[in-house]
Amino acid sequence: MQKIEKNIVILMSGSGSNMAAIVHAAQNGQWRDRFGARVVCVISNRADSPGLATAQVLGVATQVIDHKHFTSREAFDAALQVAIDGYQPALVVLAGFMRILTADFVTHYNGRLVNIHPSLLPAFTGLNTHQRAIDAGCAVAGASVHRVTDELDHGQILAQAVVPVLPGDTADTLAARVLYQEHLMYPKVIRQLLLQL
Repeated sequence: MQKIEKNIVILMSGSGSNMAAIVHAAQNGQWRDRFGARVVCVISNRADSPGLATAQVLGVATQVIDHKHFTSREAFDAALQVAIDGYQPALVVLAGFMRILTADFVTHYNGRLVNIHPSLLPAFTGLNTHQRAIDAGCAVAGASVHRVTDELDHGQILAQAVVPVLPGDTADTLAARVLYQEHLMYPKVIRQLLLQL
């Protein structure tokens, strides 16, 4: 019996470190041979995203859909959706994708769209999460992988990683420790989701 292809499309805007962690896990774990899964494309909304070069070195196709070329969020999301659907994805993975998606886009990928957020949700949705955790006097911070809904950072939490907030931490030092945990957690969650498909 022919194995069903479980294509993964990753959306990102910046350095692509979580994207790279996922691609490495897929390649080193032989996801395609084991359960028919592979990262087929990395799409960025910024042509200057360093992660694009990383994806190319890793042998993954890349595409740029620059949000600045569109007059509305709806028009951008429609173009993004056309590009993604060309790969018939089982999962669409947000990995540092710095765009708020429209409700129609989220609905189209209902059950197939996941994100990683650098806080212990439901605390500190949105931006500047590490500084906000420090300012609030939190003993711990961390990251959450969640399903994406049309309410920002409010979807079902699939996994969390907890990181202590240390005396003297800055937003940057805390962010670095959280990011390390993100790189461990996100590929594991995606692998589990793929096994359920």
